[in-house]
Amino acid sequence: MLARRAFLPIAALLFAAAPGLIRPAHAQSATATAVSFIRNTGQQLVGVVNGPGSATAKSAALTRIVDRDVDVNGIAKFCLGRFWRIATPAQRAQYEHLFHRVLVLNVTSKIGDYTGVTITVGRAVPRAEGVVVATTVSRPGQAPAEVDWLVKQTAGAPKIVDVIAEGTSLRLTQRSDYASFISRHNDSVPALISAMQAQTARAG
Repeated sequence: MLARRAFLPIAALLFAAAPGLIRPAHAQSATATAVSFIRNTGQQLVGVVNGPGSATAKSAALTRIVDRDVDVNGIAKFCLGRFWRIATPAQRAQYEHLFHRVLVLNVTSKIGDYTGVTITVGRAVPRAEGVVVATTVSRPGQAPAEVDWLVKQTAGAPKIVDVIAEGTSLRLTQRSDYASFISRHNDSVPALISAMQAQTARAG
C-alpha cells in the first residue's frame, strides 16, 4: 500500500530522437535541456540494466542515478502534503530517509522486468511547473505504455519531479495514499513512519 509505485517505474530506457517544436528561445532551451536530460538518464539506465555485473552492483548503480537525477526530497515533501507542516523536524528527516529507501527499493527490485525495453520520445511541452517530456515505452510481450516525465530545474540542475503513467500522476496518487493512511490513524505522521519502517524491514 505505502509507496507501492516507483517514481522511476521504467528501469531501462532506450531513447529515440525527439521531434523539434517551434517555441520562443527560452522555452526551446528549457525543452531541449529536459529532453537531453531524460535521454541521457535513460541511456545510462540501459547500460546498467543490460550490462554486466551482479544484481547488487546494478542496484547500487541505479541508486546513484536516482540520487542524482530525481528530486527525491522534493517529491517526499509533496507526497506528505499538508501533514508536512505538522511534522516535527526530526519526523521530517526520518520520513525523507524512509521515502528514499522505499523509492530505491521500488526501482531496484524491478531491474529484471525491463530487459529489452525501448522508449520513443515524443512531444516535450513547457508547463508552469516544468517541462513534460512524453514517451512511449515498449517491452517485449507487453502493450506499449504512455509515460510522461515532469522535469524541473532544482538548484540549477534538471530533476525528475513526477512520472505520469497512462495519464496518472504517480506523486499525486502517492500523496492521496499517504493522506488516506494518516487520516485513518488520527492524523499521525509517526504512524506513517512506522509503516514505512516495517515496509523497508520486510524488503530487507
